[in-house]
This record gives sequence, structure tokens and C-alpha cells, in this order.
Amino acid sequence: MARHIGYLKITYGLPRPRLLYGNRRGLRLAVSSLRSSENPKATSPPSRSHNQLVALGVSCVRQTFPSQSLTQTLRLRLKAHSHTTADTQGKRAEMKYVLVTGGVVSGLGKGVTASSIGVVLKACGLRVTSIKIDPYLNTDAGTMSPFEHGEVFVLDDGGEVDLDLGNYERFLDLTLTRDNNITTGKIYQSVLEKERRGDYLGKTVQVVPHITDAIKNWIEAVAVIPVDGKEGPADVCVIELGGTVGDIESMPFIEALRQLSFSVGQDNFCLVHVSLIPVLGVVGEQKTKPTQHSVRELRALGLTPHLLACRSAQPLLGSTKEKLSQFCHVPAGNILNIHDVPNIWHVPLLLRNQNAHHSILKQLNLDLAIPPALEDWTRMAETFDNLTKSVRIALVGKYVGLSDSYLSVVKALLHACIACSLKPSIDWIAASDLEEDSAKLTPEAHTAAWETLRNAACVLVPGGFGDRGVRGMILAAKYARENHVPYLGICLGMQISVIEFSRSVLDLESANSTEFDDQTPNPVVIFMPEGSRTHMGSTMRLGSRRTLFQMPDCITSKLYHNSEYVDERHRHRYEVNPEVIGNLEEAGLKFVGKDDSGKRMEILELPGHPFYVGVQFHPEFKSRPGRPSALFLGIKWPTEPCASY
Repeated sequence: MARHIGYLKITYGLPRPRLLYGNRRGLRLAVSSLRSSENPKATSPPSRSHNQLVALGVSCVRQTFPSQSLTQTLRLRLKAHSHTTADTQGKRAEMKYVLVTGGVVSGLGKGVTASSIGVVLKACGLRVTSIKIDPYLNTDAGTMSPFEHGEVFVLDDGGEVDLDLGNYERFLDLTLTRDNNITTGKIYQSVLEKERRGDYLGKTVQVVPHITDAIKNWIEAVAVIPVDGKEGPADVCVIELGGTVGDIESMPFIEALRQLSFSVGQDNFCLVHVSLIPVLGVVGEQKTKPTQHSVRELRALGLTPHLLACRSAQPLLGSTKEKLSQFCHVPAGNILNIHDVPNIWHVPLLLRNQNAHHSILKQLNLDLAIPPALEDWTRMAETFDNLTKSVRIALVGKYVGLSDSYLSVVKALLHACIACSLKPSIDWIAASDLEEDSAKLTPEAHTAAWETLRNAACVLVPGGFGDRGVRGMILAAKYARENHVPYLGICLGMQISVIEFSRSVLDLESANSTEFDDQTPNPVVIFMPEGSRTHMGSTMRLGSRRTLFQMPDCITSKLYHNSEYVDERHRHRYEVNPEVIGNLEEAGLKFVGKDDSGKRMEILELPGHPFYVGVQFHPEFKSRPGRPSALFLGIKWPTEPCASY
């Protein structure tokens, strides 16, 4: 059996499989299924078809471990093996890792830097995947307040993850999985589950080696999962470590990454450290001391940066680079300057212009396949800079105090506006400022909010939870409906339009959602039957779901190229009450998209209105630069309409 375990580990590249899949029994089942009809002494791969081997292995692991992510990882790793073997003539290609850390202060843009590094490497002909490490104890970002941590980004598989994974998907055009976001909560949960099962055979479970091994195993397993729609693993995995070097909660990850860098070898690991170069107002000199201290602390923890990515307001002076090189032990050619730029699409171009790809590829012992082809990226960045005609968009929401709370919505608007040669001018309106109570308590804010709403070319009400600001959203939806102003309601925004229509057109003054009033006599929005009322995390309707169009001539269907269906990502626990659909449609509101059961409403439109659309899903999560979301692109701007993509 030891021979079989070694066969699975070496041939299929499963790192430390006993730790990864929980216990020896599950691994033995998988190995036995793979080799059941083969000669145990054979040194060549089994003669069965690869699909048969994959099916057998996955089936046996699932019997012992019902976790979908583990079986998916095994299946994808086995599938990746055949392609890797063909490419390397019998030798498995080694994964290359680029680690991005941050120092001095948080919020320097490590996510954008990591994404931009991926863009440049991808432009060189390499396949890239990404992992984000968040040291917080939460299992995922699903229960975190938008004010605390920005938006919760939702993946196809239903993973609720950090917004940086949205940056990765948009920049690199990837489809990531929930396992691409590692948190302290996930790691400790997996280790404690093994401890309760007795997998550690009575040993004392400690941060080192058990937690650090779990981190390394997770990284190595996820790195080979293809996320770009192609077969086989990527060439390079870009890892972003959240937080700042020196944070207590990130220490186990630093140690695990130190061990990983040693185990994979120096030719397979590149560390890019993002730091701040401040300029004191009184002195006016670029100060390097904070970066020096940050690098010194990183080196004390066992990691030495190969490149420095220095954030600054203005380009770095030559003398500043020389000083950093001397005291941080980094070659001057490996000190990158990411200074402030008009838009973040310039960051990959900054890296390209400073030959960052040469430095990274040299460290990873990779040959440059092709010069980085960033012509489309350059055109996109310059187009945005040169836009002169703007459009005012009223975004009426609950969390407007932090723009990152609606980051994907903002990016989707940007993608669509650029495609229409327009510069988006987003007017942030706190929904509560539109309410009547605000007129008494804060009359100036109330007046300003309504003036902003009336001057907008379109109205967008995004998702949210809780009853704060709901009355203001209802007023915004009513204004857009009655004044023929383009309106897009997303998730909660769709439910708001149903409540407003029920009150104003059906004369159901008490119409409401049970989320806001569980005793309402007219519940037009209700709690989904399959939802949990006791647990918040991962209990919503999440991930990519199919919506079937009911009317081929509706606006939304045309925007999606007259397709019969569309797959979009969801995140909600309330839905339109199926019992009121008949009355709403008789009054003129049409539900043109439903789920595959025909009972759950997904898309609504108001015939006769220029553009009044509500969707239960979140189209912003799949919008990409150069490939905008159809619904955002289809908004009837006050200029020539844009063609659907």
C-alpha cells in the first residue's frame, strides 16, 4: 500500500496526500480504485482510460469524505496529470509561485498589484491562477459587514470571498473557486475536524507543524486547479497575503510560506513586497525608513523579498531607489515604483515599462515566451483617460459611506460606460436621506439627495440586507418609474421595485417584504423555504444559477443575444412571493425571467418604460473589462444606445 500511496503522490502530484485528504483509509480507497485491476509492481501509469480512473478515484474518496471541494480537487488534479505529462514528456512541471506581501500600512493596493503582476505574466504567454490569503478568523467573508470589509464577492461555486478575488477575475478573466480564498477560519476548522476524527493519532495538535502543513497543502492543492477554462494546471500561481507583515494573525501563514519557499526551491518562488514611500509635508523628501523596517521584519521571519513594489504619490527618485537597494538588499532593477495613476488599468503598464516581468521570470527560471502583449490593455487605459463626455448615475444604497461596498457595481458601470464612450460620474445617495424623516432631522441632506436624484440620467439600486434606508429606495424606484428614468434594480433593488409597484399600482399600502416586516398582511417578498433562520453563513441561495427567459422579445433577452437562458451569480435569502405574480402581471409588471422550476422570479420588466429592469441575480460579478455585463451595457443612456456585447 505504501507503494500505491507513493504512486498517487508522485504520478498525480498530490502534495502530502495523507494530510490533504484527512486520513490514510480514504487515500487507500482512492489508490485501490486507481490500481484495482493493475499489476501493483507496474511502474507505468494504469492502462485504464483517464476518465475511468478519475471516476473511480472520486467515487471512493467521496464515500469517505463527502466534502465537495476535496473530491473536486482530486478530480481536477487527476485530470491535470494527463496534460502535464504530455507537456513535460513524463516529468511533471513544477508550479511557480509569486507571493505578494505588504508592509508599513494596509490598503496599499496589494490586490491590484497582485492582479497586475498576473496580467503581465499572462501577456507573456503564461497561464496564471491566484490565491488570496485572509488571516481573519471568519470562515469566509459572507457574514462580514460591507462597512467593515467592503463588498462580499460571490463566485460561480457559491463561495463568498474577499473583494480582491473580484479583482483577480476581472483583471485575469478567471473563474475562481471558493478554495482560492484561504482564511484562518477555514484552516483551523479543517485541522480541528481532523483532530476530532482522530486523524492525528493522539499527537498534540500545534500551530507548527499541523496548521502550517494544512496551509501548505491547501496552497499546493488549489494552485493546480485550472481556472481559465483550459485543461491542466497553470504555470504560475500568484498568492496575495492579506494584512501587513508583523500582524499577529498572519504569523502562521508567514511561517507556512517560508517553509513552502524552501520546499519548492528558490527557482520556483518569487517574493514581491509592497511597501509605502511617504513624503513628509514639511521635509518634502521621499522617506525610505518605513520600507527598510518592513523588509527587516520580513527577513527576520525568514522571507527575503526578491522585488520591492513601492507605492508613492510621485515617481521614485533615482537616489531613493539606490538607498532602498542598499539597505533592503534588493537589486535596483528589482525595485518597482507603483505611483499614483489616473486609473488602475495603468498599473500593469507601469510594471511592464519597468521590466517587472523580466525580473520575475528570471527569479522563477522561466524563459520569456513572448514580449508582454498589452496593446488592448493600453488602449483601454488610454481610452478612459481621454473620455470627455460624462453621464451621471444615481446609486441609491445603504452602504454608500464606503465605495468598496459596491466595488463590483462600480467596475461594471465603468466597463459599460467605456464601451459607450462615456465617463461614469457616480452620485452616491444614502437611501435614508430620501426619506421623509430625513426632511425633518437633516433637511439639507434631504434636499441635496433629491436634487442629486433628479439630475441623474439613470437610477441604480444595488443589493443589501436589513430595513435601514428601504423607504428611501422605494421612493427612488417610484421616481424612476413615474418619470421614465432608466432604472436597474439588483437583488434587493428588484424586490424594492416589486414592493413599490404593489403599493402604488395595486394600492396595497402595507405591501412589504417579510425581511422588513414579518407581520405584514401583504407579503410580496418572502423568505425562501430552503433558507436557514438560525445560521447566517453560507445559508443563502448562492452561486451561478440558470435563468430561463419567458418572453423572447423582452429587453433583457435581446441584451443577452436572444438566448433562451442566462447563467448569473446569486446571493439572496428572500424572493418575490409566487402567489402575487398573477396580480402584478395583470397590473403591467412582467416577470420575463424565471428559474428552471418556473416558480422563482429572476427578472422583471415594465413594458412601455424606456428601461425599468429588476434582476434577482448579481450581473456585476461577471462583468469584465472589454466584455461588460449585458444589463449594465443595455441601460438607456441619454446618448446613442450601446450595442450589446
